[in-house]
Amino acid sequence: MTLFNRGKTHPGLFPDLEKLHGDRKSDMTALEGRKWDAVIDTSAYIPADVTRSATLLAPNVHQYLLISTVSVYAKLDKPGLDETAPLATTTEPGAEKVTNENYGALKALCEKAAEKAAPGKVTVVRPGLIVGPGDATDRFTYWPVRVARGGRVAAPGRPSRAVQFIDVRDLAEWIVKLARTDTAGAFNATGPREPLTMERLLHTCREVAGSDARFEWIDDATLARKGVAPWKEMPLFVPESEPHAEAFMAVPIARALATGLRFRPLATTIADTLAWARTRPADHVWKAGLDREREEKLV
Repeated sequence: MTLFNRGKTHPGLFPDLEKLHGDRKSDMTALEGRKWDAVIDTSAYIPADVTRSATLLAPNVHQYLLISTVSVYAKLDKPGLDETAPLATTTEPGAEKVTNENYGALKALCEKAAEKAAPGKVTVVRPGLIVGPGDATDRFTYWPVRVARGGRVAAPGRPSRAVQFIDVRDLAEWIVKLARTDTAGAFNATGPREPLTMERLLHTCREVAGSDARFEWIDDATLARKGVAPWKEMPLFVPESEPHAEAFMAVPIARALATGLRFRPLATTIADTLAWARTRPADHVWKAGLDREREEKLV
């Protein structure tokens, strides 16, 4: 197995693997003249970058597996939209900067760029929220850590509201399986297999941590009135007034399940995420979630 990157972020990881350094935007000479069974493109954001890398690698690989996103869909306005749903578009296909507004459309163009450069060889994986040990975004990590601290916990919206996410290890194991079997096509990749509610997630966090957490459920209108930022201050929360709220957390995964996607127990993901989070410095600056003073005012 070979890793190709700039060698700047966590260069000490995976010491036993071959590492090639370069930049997909300017210098991919380290990849020239080499052959691999498959390439897994984990950083496809700009279509021109994908065109450059896929054009170079396509003649020398059996499969080009690109990590996309469920945000590629044009309208997540109703649950059950599968991989055949229309994709997002943009009036600036040549944009070199990714924003919240063009993220999904650029990812869709990345998918098309890969297929054009490597026709018949492309596998597109469209994950939802990726979670687990090592996730520095804190968009899931906040909940196991906050619930473990105990006390009154501000919880968002209806307890029965659905949530979706996938443990990075489950995603990675399945991606390797796709690569080993030369499975082409597009696949939504989130979880779990059975519907999961926010209430069950938080209660499982409490069971894993053995804390005395008490959940104070705060309705959408109150959160909006208090200016609580969805997803940022209140992770895994999308106001039900948003057109995509229900569909965003109800993405079908039947195609992925049919190819072998499997999930570890929710309690395992929570326990491992919590254990990892406890190894971080005490002065860690959280990227998502409520700070203590803000939460105390809410409850």
